[in-house]
Amino acid sequence: MPATKKKKKKNLVIVESPHKAKTIEKYLGSNYHVIASKGHIRDLPKSQMGVNIDQDYEPKYISIRGKGDTIKELKKEAKKSKYVYLASDPDREGEAIAWHVAHALGLDPKENNRVAFNEITKDAVKNAFKNPRSIDMDIVDAQQARRVLDRLVGYSLSPILWAKVKKGLSAGRVQSVALKLVIDREKEIKNFKPEEYWTIDADFAKKRKKFTGSFYGLNGKKTDLPNNDAVKDVLAKIDKKKDFEITKVVKKERRRNPAAPFTTSTMQQEANKRLGYRTRRTMRIAQSLYEGVNLGKGSVGLITYMRTDSKRIANVARQEASKFIHEEYGASFASMKPQNFKNDAEAQDAHEAIRPTSAFRTPESIKQYLTPEEYRLYNLIWSRFIASQMTPAVYDTVRADIEQNGVTFRTNGSKLKFAGFTKVYDNEKEKSKELPDLEEGDKVKLSKTDDRQHFTQPPARYTEASLVHALEANGVGRPSTYAPTIDTIQRRYYVKLEGRAIVPTELGEIVDQLIEEFFPDIVNVDFTAQLEDDLDHVEEGQKNWVKVVDEYYKPFSHELEKADEQIEKVQIKDEPAGFNCDICGAPMVIKMGRYGKFYACSRFPDCRNTKPIVKKVGVKCPKCGKGEVVEKKSKKNRKFYGCSRYPECDFVSWDQPIGRNCPNDGHFLVQKKTKKGLVVLCPNGDYREDQDEN
Repeated sequence: MPATKKKKKKNLVIVESPHKAKTIEKYLGSNYHVIASKGHIRDLPKSQMGVNIDQDYEPKYISIRGKGDTIKELKKEAKKSKYVYLASDPDREGEAIAWHVAHALGLDPKENNRVAFNEITKDAVKNAFKNPRSIDMDIVDAQQARRVLDRLVGYSLSPILWAKVKKGLSAGRVQSVALKLVIDREKEIKNFKPEEYWTIDADFAKKRKKFTGSFYGLNGKKTDLPNNDAVKDVLAKIDKKKDFEITKVVKKERRRNPAAPFTTSTMQQEANKRLGYRTRRTMRIAQSLYEGVNLGKGSVGLITYMRTDSKRIANVARQEASKFIHEEYGASFASMKPQNFKNDAEAQDAHEAIRPTSAFRTPESIKQYLTPEEYRLYNLIWSRFIASQMTPAVYDTVRADIEQNGVTFRTNGSKLKFAGFTKVYDNEKEKSKELPDLEEGDKVKLSKTDDRQHFTQPPARYTEASLVHALEANGVGRPSTYAPTIDTIQRRYYVKLEGRAIVPTELGEIVDQLIEEFFPDIVNVDFTAQLEDDLDHVEEGQKNWVKVVDEYYKPFSHELEKADEQIEKVQIKDEPAGFNCDICGAPMVIKMGRYGKFYACSRFPDCRNTKPIVKKVGVKCPKCGKGEVVEKKSKKNRKFYGCSRYPECDFVSWDQPIGRNCPNDGHFLVQKKTKKGLVVLCPNGDYREDQDEN
């Protein structure tokens, strides 16, 4: 009987994502088997603190509930494999996951079995496997320090909030600072006192060529216009029958340099501003682009790792971009010397900037394989990177002073001379403003003046984009924490979205006030930023993680004892709703819930009748004609409009009906907000009316 051939053992590779596993297995070939841990497999227990404070803050790790089958599969596959490689993501969380998997499988963490790559491409993956290393315990310790500190703070503060305010609340280091930033901005807005100022614009013409200028000053000096009397004094000096004279002309060439390629923060900000994507959505799409998309002949990672604070670009990527720009746009558009963008002082610089894995993989060439949201984000990343390696845009600029009787107006003009990087990506979208050919001594005619009253405006409320920018600017959090932090304060109903603006709720203000009074260090921006620096020092091997935790926890523990004694129970009083319960007849009240305010019967829990609070828009339902159109919120907190008689009437619309019908086809008209203002549209056709937003 012939001998059976012994099956050759394969190398096992453990990654985080099942989607990524398929791509990497294809790149590595038949000698490798790739499976996924599906994120963390061990963590601190949810039911208890899980940190032994008396034993150097030793964490108590347990298998995550529901991960039993995954751990069994990992052990089974490891047992029959020739060698095990740990290839989780190249950041603190990824390093910690590799360490936890090594512990579960009984692997030696000092063994060279850790593989990390910044992009999921064939060359990057194969090169990484040529240079495996041991698990970096300094990086693991930095992650442990953050996890332990966040657990100590969260699990100590939350019970106080439950006891003194209401159940279901939470507090944490970074989320408390983010909430404070939002509330401080709201206080600025409420305390803002507008100041009056005026402007005067004027229309001029030189030989029938018209242009505009703005009032600059009197007798050659810049002059403010604080009130209408100042405006009248200026206008009284002007003789409308006399020509104005061009007294000074300054002509220059101005260069505008391209922006750096994206970091996590700038990608989230730009995706929010340009695409309207919230931070969580942006990171989800970026993750799929990083892990790989099937381009017809298999899956390919389209971008480099998307959690980074670095603007650094690998030389090979810079060279490829230069080649693409030379071929596609010409040598005059390619930067002559390497573009080196300076990192922020707090940047860890652990990974490259976010860029496409191939400059030649243009958005249009792969559009058919991408979802619409993947295409839009990839287009943004690709365009920003290519533009960063291009030459500056060049403008011819003109500034002219126009004078009569000591009154000076000033006009500025610019004309694009060379497009440079703006041919691909223009982050400022500067418009050209051409002037007639103006020379000193020229005479020009004034046709009219337009004086207007203005008032200074308060600072704008934060959007998700500007809050990310503020957190980064203050050194609070790191690329991996921005999206979950903003998501947490919204889920806790400490803040809510009004359009894109982040607005604090009453609940958020109560929580912030308590934390600021009794735990000032938690919401101190400088204190939290210093902790981030200390965690970086742990990662770099310069500080011991236990010492860092101890330095922060000991003062906090003293504040805890004091707070538990001194904080009085906060009574969140129910407001009268102004109508009675339609079940038992008792008065209805307005209660504060986890997801906002709602109507409830005052006899709760004996009567459990509740109703959502809806906002009427003053229009009858276009479908049934009986109910009122009311404003509602979807499960994803998106505003939409429906009939108050639901479920009897199932009318819904994403845009607000206005109570009129289209003159063309009789369909109800809706009001829609665009970048240019409010418009009235017919959802069925081309009918459109522009509206004045005021």
